[in-house]
Amino acid sequence: MDPFRLDGRVALISGGATGLGYGMAEAMVEAGARVVLLGRREQVLRDATRRLGDATAFERFDVTDTAGAADLARRVEKRFGGIDILINNAGIHDKRAFVETSMEDFDRVLRTHVYGSLALTRAVVPTMLARGSGHILFIASMSAFIGMPKIVAYSTAKTAYLGMVRSLTAELSPLGIRINGIAPGWIESEMLHTAIDDDPERKAKILGRTPMARFGNPQDIGRAAVFLSSDAAAFITGAILPVDGGASIGF
Repeated sequence: MDPFRLDGRVALISGGATGLGYGMAEAMVEAGARVVLLGRREQVLRDATRRLGDATAFERFDVTDTAGAADLARRVEKRFGGIDILINNAGIHDKRAFVETSMEDFDRVLRTHVYGSLALTRAVVPTMLARGSGHILFIASMSAFIGMPKIVAYSTAKTAYLGMVRSLTAELSPLGIRINGIAPGWIESEMLHTAIDDDPERKAKILGRTPMARFGNPQDIGRAAVFLSSDAAAFITGAILPVDGGASIGF
């Protein structure tokens, strides 16, 4: 068997119908996985599954509904026989000055990124433990490594993923579950354009510190996710892989 393939595996991707999530879903379908997309907007989910084909399905779900995560996991497991891969990707952006960031703003971002991913992870881990295998992937960000203004809530949430990856690796990898993260650089997406379209100085600064001098695309993240979820990465756990065109080390 090709160790880079995902044939026979089921992947659950939060925020999977758009942007980076869609890029990962597309790559996983191409690698042979069955993919379940999670999101809040039913029509967007329907459109994405139609484009991706018969190997995909969707569940309308808001990751901030932490109490509903266990029921969601049971529905998906009953429908597909188990979840082999969980990708915690759903997120929201909040660009505003620190002094204008209210506690409610901060809490809203953390509930989506941190609480949402923790609840989904708690929901899928028992079945993975029973099987003795599984892969959980957290989509972090360059803002977990680089100080950037006006995104204190987002940066805090993404930095929390680094601690979650390390702690869960130490606890769960001896039991057969691998935990990894991807730290995307600046990738063409709706979220990116929300952040930079009205800020040409910020766009120039980003490109100026990226050695490859361009933005990435969702397929770059998708292929990295496939690799980390495949048997080709069987001895990789606890890693945070930058996929950033060199931005994390650029000057």
